[in-house]
Amino acid sequence: MVTIISSSRKKLKDEIVEIWDYRELLFFLTWRDIKVKYKQSLLGAGWAIFQPLLTMAVFYFVFNKIAKIDTGKVPYALFSLASILPWQFFSSSVNRSSVSLVGNTNLISKVFFPRMIIPMSAASAPVIDFLIGFVFLIGMQIFYGFYPSWNIIFLPFIILLMFLTSLSISTWLSALNVKYRDVTYFLPFVLQIGLFVSPVAYPVSMIPEKWQLIYRLNPLVGVLDGFRWCMFGSGTSASMYDVIFSVTMVVIIFSTGFWYFRRTENTFADII
Repeated sequence: MVTIISSSRKKLKDEIVEIWDYRELLFFLTWRDIKVKYKQSLLGAGWAIFQPLLTMAVFYFVFNKIAKIDTGKVPYALFSLASILPWQFFSSSVNRSSVSLVGNTNLISKVFFPRMIIPMSAASAPVIDFLIGFVFLIGMQIFYGFYPSWNIIFLPFIILLMFLTSLSISTWLSALNVKYRDVTYFLPFVLQIGLFVSPVAYPVSMIPEKWQLIYRLNPLVGVLDGFRWCMFGSGTSASMYDVIFSVTMVVIIFSTGFWYFRRTENTFADII
């Protein structure tokens, strides 16, 4: 009698169930990343306010006072801060997740668990910074007299879209970085460019009409404009078209990234 042992691809449903079964590990790794980030830090969680506040001050001076960018009824300080918060969440999530598999070599090579949990935990860690910054944004709105309108009921959906955008790109980059370490050097450069090709410091309405379709291939367009629309209401240029386009792009990126991750995860321990 001959017994042949071979690996078989798990169904997507089985992998999702497996990740849910290891949800406690996901929580533990996320909490570990949060604690490591602020370990021996003088300001601690104060960085969650200091970083977006300083960025907002720079944008206010360059794009409002010098470039004279018009943001309609919304003061530029509020407009830029509402874009900086989701952008910094995205940037931090992608940065941390892209190196998460390589940074957990010992864990991957010695213990069995769904490998997807590692980039998921790294992508989730910046949520504390985002929540602290969000409370600060609410305070700024009250200071300027811009109280949230009924649009804010859609904010949980936009925040979910923000997280899925980060996770979809992180899934691709974390898997690619295992084999191609160029990702570590390439990513900071791309994020620097992404800050200016995303509507962080300016509204989408400034983009010429002939470039609008190509511009919306950036999934952050719907996230950033949608976030501002939820916070400020009709005073922004967001449209349902932007959000739908972003959702479509995120579905494509996440589906292909998850497929590539599943295809290569069996080789992670050997390559790392």
